[in-house]
Parts: sequence; C-alpha cells; structure tokens
Amino acid sequence: MIETFWRVVGACLSSITAGDAPDLIGDSPLAVPVADDRHLAGTAFYLSGYYRDSVASTSQPASSAPAKHTLYQFFAPHGLLSASHPAYEFRRGQFEMAQAVEQALEERRHLIVEAGTGTGKTLAYLMPVIRSGKRVLISTGTKNLQEQLFSKDIPFLEQVLYPRGEAKLRVCYMKGRSNYLCRKKFLDLSHQPVFGGLDETEHYPAIAAWEKTTQTGDRAELASLPEDSLLWSKLDAGQETCLGRKCSSFDRCFITEMHRRAVESDIIIVNHHLFFADLAIKQAADYGPTGILPDVSAVIFDEAHELENIAGRYFGKTVSNLRIQDLIRDVERSLRQNHLLSAPVQGATRSLHERSQLFFSALPPGDGKFAFETRREFLEEKGSEFLAFVRALVRLGAELENLPQKPEEVFHFLRRIEELRLELVFLMESEDRNMVFWIERRGSIRQNVFLQATPIDVAPILKTYLFERMESVVLTSATLAVGGGFEYIRRRLGLEHARELVLSSHYDYENQALLYVPPDLPHPASPGFSQKAADRIARLLKITRGRAFCLFTSERQMQEAYRRLEGVVPFPLFVQGEAPKGALLEKFRLTENAVLFATASFWQGVDVQGEQLSCVIIDRLPFAVPSDPVVSARVRAIAEDGGNPFFEYQVPSAVIILKQGFGRLIRSLDDRGLLCLLDNRILKMTYGRVFLNSLPNYRKTIDLTEVEEFFAREERRRRSRPGVSL
Repeated sequence: MIETFWRVVGACLSSITAGDAPDLIGDSPLAVPVADDRHLAGTAFYLSGYYRDSVASTSQPASSAPAKHTLYQFFAPHGLLSASHPAYEFRRGQFEMAQAVEQALEERRHLIVEAGTGTGKTLAYLMPVIRSGKRVLISTGTKNLQEQLFSKDIPFLEQVLYPRGEAKLRVCYMKGRSNYLCRKKFLDLSHQPVFGGLDETEHYPAIAAWEKTTQTGDRAELASLPEDSLLWSKLDAGQETCLGRKCSSFDRCFITEMHRRAVESDIIIVNHHLFFADLAIKQAADYGPTGILPDVSAVIFDEAHELENIAGRYFGKTVSNLRIQDLIRDVERSLRQNHLLSAPVQGATRSLHERSQLFFSALPPGDGKFAFETRREFLEEKGSEFLAFVRALVRLGAELENLPQKPEEVFHFLRRIEELRLELVFLMESEDRNMVFWIERRGSIRQNVFLQATPIDVAPILKTYLFERMESVVLTSATLAVGGGFEYIRRRLGLEHARELVLSSHYDYENQALLYVPPDLPHPASPGFSQKAADRIARLLKITRGRAFCLFTSERQMQEAYRRLEGVVPFPLFVQGEAPKGALLEKFRLTENAVLFATASFWQGVDVQGEQLSCVIIDRLPFAVPSDPVVSARVRAIAEDGGNPFFEYQVPSAVIILKQGFGRLIRSLDDRGLLCLLDNRILKMTYGRVFLNSLPNYRKTIDLTEVEEFFAREERRRRSRPGVSL
C-alpha cells in the first residue's frame, strides 16, 4: 500500500504544471464592477497571499461566522445586494440556484445545475456556502475563475455581509505545486549560479528581488516572467524534488504555508486539476489519512463540463522520455552539488539515457496521438529493449543505494525510480480492460514521446471515491444539459442520485442574437466545402465589418481558411499561434474591426464584451476526432455494451462544445451579434434536432438577407444612442 501510495503521489503531483488549466476568463456575476483597490483599502479585511482574513495570520484564527441574512434578504430586488450595488439587477435564476444549493448542503444531497451565462452563479453558490457554516471546497475549470472568486467575489461578499468587520471569511486559494517557488532550489542556485543561457541569466535578478518580498511564492506575481521560462522549471516546487519535512527550508516553504492555510480555512478554492490529483492519491491509499487537500463537507464544481477529461488524466498513467531526462538531470545535479557524483553513478545515468532513447525510438511510428494496440507483439519483437530499459532504472537505483553517504535527495530519487519502473511495467504489461493504452509524439520534430494509459470509463471511480464519500457535490456550468436533461453528464460521471435544475440565462437571446445556418453549402467532408465556406465567411465579415471570431475544429482547417481569406478580407486578421493567447486576445480587443481565427482554446472561457465582438462563426459541428485513441476506445466500449455510441456519447459531447463556442458572443445585456454555423447538417440530419433543442432560444434564419437586415437595425440603434456621432 505504501509503495502504491508514493507512486501515485509522485505521478499526480508532478503532472500539475502551471499550464494545466487553460487561462480562460469566467463571466462575473456582478452587474457592475466590484469596488476597486482604493475602495477596498479602507475596509476591515486584508489579503495575505492566498488566505483572506481580517487580521494578520496566526496559527489559530477566530472562526468565521455564518451570514445572518436569509437568501431572500440578500438577493431580493430591494435586498442587501441591491442596497450595496444600486445598478444590480434582480436575477430570478440566481435566487433559484442559491435556494437549490442551500437545500443540497442542508440535506446532504448532490445537485446538478445548468446556469445560463449571466445568471451570476458564483454568488448563487457562495452565499449558501457561507450560510452553511461548513468547510466547502470550490473547484473551478480555470485559473481566471479562481482569481475572480478570490479577488473579486469573496471581498465583495465580505464587505457586504460584514461592513463593520464584525466577522470575517476564512478563504484559501490553492494552485498546483509548480506555480510556487521552491526556496531550497533557489538557495542552491544562489550559492552555485549555473545558468543554461542568456534568458536564464536575465530572468534571475527579477526572481531574486521578488523572492525577498513575496508572501505567496506564486509565479503569477512575476508578470515579466515568460510562461515557458526554463529557469522557473528549475526553481518551482514540483513534487518530484520535494524533500518534505526533511527539507532545510521546510518552515519557510510556500507549499507548507499553503497547506496550513487550507486546514484553517472554511472555503478552499482550487482548480479541477488539483482536485483530481488529490482524489487519485486518496484512491491509491483507499481514502486513508493522505492527500493534498483537507477534508471537506462538500465540493462545488464550477465549469463541471470538463470533469470527465480531467479526471481521466489523473487516474491514468504516463511515462515519457522527458521524465527520464528530468530524473537524470536532477540526480546528476544533486550529487554534483554534494560531491557524490561517482563514476558508477555516471555510468548508470548514461546507460539509462541510452536505453530509454532506444526504447522510445523503438515504439511504433506515428504522428500525434494513436492507440498502442500492439503491445503484446511489441514485447515479442522488442522485448529486449523494454527489459534493458527496466534494468537501467534498477541499476541506477542500486548505484544510489550503494552511496556511502545519502543526502535526503537520494531517498527521493529512489522513490522516483521505483515509481517510473512500476508505471512502465503497468503501461507495457497491464491487461486492465478499462484502460486504453496509447502513444503521443509532440514537438516540432516529434522528439518528445509519451506512453500513456487513460481510463475508458471514469464513472465507477468517481461513483466510489467522490459521490459515495462526499456529503454533497454540486455540479454547475452554463453547458451541462443536452436536450434539456442531464442524462449524458450523469452517465459519464457515475452520478446516480442528484437533484437537477436548468436555469435560463438572464440575457434576451431572441433579440440579442441571430443564428444563421446557410442551407446551400456542401457537406463539410466534400472537396468543395473549404472554398465555399471561405467565400461565405468573407460575405459575412463584410456585413459585420469584421469584429468576429472564426472558430475551427482543427488547426489544419483554421490555417486553410486563414490563407484563403488573407488579402481578400479588408480587415485586420489574427490567427492563433502568432502570439501567446493572452496577447492575441488583447490585440483583438484593441484593434478596430479585427477578425481572429482560432481553434479549441478559444471556444470556451474567452470574454470579449461590447461591439468589438459582434460575430462568431463556427466551421462545423465539433464532433470529437474519431481516431483519437481515448474517444475511439469509449465509442467501442459503449457499442460492446449494447449502446449507441453516436447518440449516447459523440452527439452529446459535441452539443456541449458547440454551446461553449456560441457562448463567446453574448456576454452582457448590451451585446448584440451574429452566430453562424457553416455546417448545415444541423438542419438536414435527424441528430441536428438534438443540437437545436440544446441551444438557447436564438432567433434563427437560413436567409443571408435577414443577416443584413439584423445589422442594419443594429446600426440604426447604435446611431440613435445619445452621444454617438453621425
């Protein structure tokens, strides 16, 4: 059990990186902006990094008090919230959701809520959580939503509920370990500064100055540090090099402080990656006294439509040539610093490097992701490469065991070596029927190779280790229902007993948005589709005067459309990949009449309010790539079980993605614009009705003339507003 526990701890925590959750932007629940920092500076509460309290941190802070106001007194048209923000509008859906969440917490039941964009769902679950007096964990799909909860919504509620500082909210904000600085690594580098290039030399002074003042150690405070900084990867607090209590910097460790704050908090804000890393550890230890996160009474998953894919990642296994390279680098660096890098150890690391290279290069050829269905045949033909790789790991472990002196790091390396050995043997020899085994090659020349196993069905795992063990679980998102129901999400996640609630959006979609589907375009798989689709995009952009997102289901299709329209469309064109996502989005916001071509990461979470985004064009229905090994295995499993994978899995998952993509357009009550789906299968095929019945009540048309009339009306409306120059 101990061996299994440590193997899963290392695998889970080492895989949580700064880039785990995409940097997406959640919609704010407030109708007006939250008070700015100048206003908050005069209030009673104070922010200490990732812990909010009204006094400086102590080991035993006073308990926070549940809010004395009822939900009605808070959310009613003339209630506390209205008095705090006169421009705030009463949202019936928000009040109904708050009531449902409160009932679920009181009765220890599970709840699924689809809350349309503009409902204000974060306040709708925060108020019941505060009133409950229970310790509750809130898990988000994105870091930006974490930031919104911690830096905007919680301060707002604390000021409204306790304006005289008579009570306080104890809230902790946790990220994956690689977001934080390791003080021991930093001190080691300071004493022996060895940099890998000019960039690292330039970044070091900024990190050194920041280290002296930071209270959190969170790299997000270093705005000037590039996301892909190689220097940071040498200094982060990743689990694979953590010594725990035996570390010389343990008492000043940012991870230690984060864990202590979490134990003292009533509300703990994390992201889905951290939550499922913790759950995987608890599963391995059969829910013993282990894990990253403290015990809680309930968990609320915001952006819950992402849970299946993220959970699958953390209950799976991965061994890559990069993990081997990192192990070798860490061993040699540590032993060199401790003057213990002997010839036998160097021979073992050299052998491991060579044997791992031979093994990974011998794996079946292929680009991108593909199933590894020939493991048995591979072992028959290339078994010697596999055994030599395993023996090289064992040899390195033996050489470390034989060291006359063993710094604490050596015991950590021994554990990492055993984890890698066990995972490698599992990946090559396991007959687990609920696992799909696959290979992925990444990089410009596909030099990075990942051997992976992913659960085909996470439902039994989540049923046993989440829903049956937690008092109350609340799932919420703007996109959970398919055809008005939750059968799909319940089946995929193993949630058998839960109350359900579908809330309409606060927005007037029928008047704010027009959905156009051209009936005359050919089938998306036909040779002429790309050119005709590009021609139609050009016509639409002329009508909308640019101001559009063109979203595609693959990078190849995006690049093809961009090439066809570059120089044809008289508006500034941006394409995903030419700049980091945040920078690209900012360029779009600041450039008049801009058009952005993008793929998956811009389909959800991106928030551009106002006329700058007046059109969202989607090239085709976003069905998952059937050749994806995980998708293919899930389709096959449903069919073998007697089900219909197309209607039970492929259509519902595409419905949720389409709802996310269209959700980029209307982000406020003032937004107006066009939604266009160039794939008319939604009109011609029987399954198209499932998509249409799942979308908000947009006004729909197949007539391009109606699109022109819609924008003509909007232009007249815009010009009639006071202060608009004609």
